[in-house]
Amino acid sequence: MLAYEFMRTAFMAAFLVSLVCGPVGWFLVLRGQSFASHALAHVGFAGAAAALLAGLPALAGFGGGAVLGGVAMGLAGQRALGRDVVIGLVLSLALGVGALCLHFLTRSAGAATSLLFGDILGISPATLWGLAGLSLLCLSGLAVLARPLLFASLQPDVAEARGVPLRLLDVLFLSLVALATAECAQITGVLLVFTLMIAPAAASLRLGFGPMTGMAAAAVLALAEAWAGLALSWQTGWPAVFWIAALGCTAFAASSLLSRLCAGRDAVFLRTP
Repeated sequence: MLAYEFMRTAFMAAFLVSLVCGPVGWFLVLRGQSFASHALAHVGFAGAAAALLAGLPALAGFGGGAVLGGVAMGLAGQRALGRDVVIGLVLSLALGVGALCLHFLTRSAGAATSLLFGDILGISPATLWGLAGLSLLCLSGLAVLARPLLFASLQPDVAEARGVPLRLLDVLFLSLVALATAECAQITGVLLVFTLMIAPAAASLRLGFGPMTGMAAAAVLALAEAWAGLALSWQTGWPAVFWIAALGCTAFAASSLLSRLCAGRDAVFLRTP
């Protein structure tokens, strides 16, 4: 399996993406903004389709469109993020714009299709440099924002009273989410961006880890799911994204069951005289 260059490239791409999706997704789930990654993926899809139509790299268009969407969502504030109708309309408009661009696109049909469902086995070695740059940028930005972001996530009222700029923090964090979404979509596609961004982070939070351990656990889970999905895809011939999604759901279900079992055991222990 690893004798082939395209498989080695796929494994390396999964490693770079998982490093980012774990900690970024952990903050997304903690802040109750899981749907934001899905919304930004749709906005990025419109940008990527427009970039392909203009003859530009899809990754650049995806990242640019998603970042603009993240800035707009951050400026709108938490109230707008909770309006399902507004978000649904924006997603529909973004997909409509993307479909219009694809209608006029007479070339790169394969690249356009991979935007929706991902094509990890089709990632070129040159694209790895772009993914590596995005990973470094996201992790560096998250390292700077981590402390105030954690404070604002757990105690927003106290953080605001102490002068933490919540609106600016939202804009910066959602911009990082947009870049991470652009990376993740290279593997899972727009429609399944939840797979690596949310499922490992949700499983990590269910297990009750602390912030640093939780982010590390989410990254490890994302990497394990991505690599196992690639190996299972090689063995079965089924799409890697299917296996990654199935493993993500299985890991979350297992973590939920484990947390319930531990809670039940603790309750029995407390009741024992």
